[in-house]
Amino acid sequence: MSVALQGSLLDVVDDAPALRPLTGATRTPLAGGAWIDLLPGWLTGADLLFERLADEVPWRAERRPMYDRVVDVPRLLSFYDEDDELPHPVLAEARSQLSRRYAAELGEPFRTAGLCFYRDGRDSVAWHGDRIGRGNTEDTMVAIISIGAPRDLLLRPRGGGTTLRHRLGHGDLLVMGGSCQRTWEHAVPKTAKPCGPRISIQFRPRGVH
Repeated sequence: MSVALQGSLLDVVDDAPALRPLTGATRTPLAGGAWIDLLPGWLTGADLLFERLADEVPWRAERRPMYDRVVDVPRLLSFYDEDDELPHPVLAEARSQLSRRYAAELGEPFRTAGLCFYRDGRDSVAWHGDRIGRGNTEDTMVAIISIGAPRDLLLRPRGGGTTLRHRLGHGDLLVMGGSCQRTWEHAVPKTAKPCGPRISIQFRPRGVH
């Protein structure tokens, strides 16, 4: 897939994509037992990884019923189950490192990887929590690596409240934990501003969607 990505001047790496030490993440406690961890630039060579995933991942478009009609999902998707080979070795290493880092809190490894391709500012994801499956009743975690052009990820308490905004891109890591999927919602809104393409990689435990 041909896409135009303006690379980051802070991520000029000629070697293969790699991970920095998984230390120094900033934790922000949220209401209701939720929290987020943020680690900017965890993945180096993020622009190279973006180009490979954009070209080689089997992206698919989906359509979903909404009210009285069927509409296009405003982003491309790909899903890797726990027994599937991930599309780049650095993603397998990221999943392993995250599983080790959060083992004491999560109590189980991250298993699956969902990928979303936001082609431009018209692509988005509406307010939601990953509450299909165990996430509807249990505390869990979702770890997101963002590569490509930065986009805003918004969080707000479920049912409304003050919105938090994090601009993610170029290898940033965001982990949502505790009750976050049940008591908070997150979204990537559309934007009319010029915006390049972005890919997010979401790691989840078994049975969380």
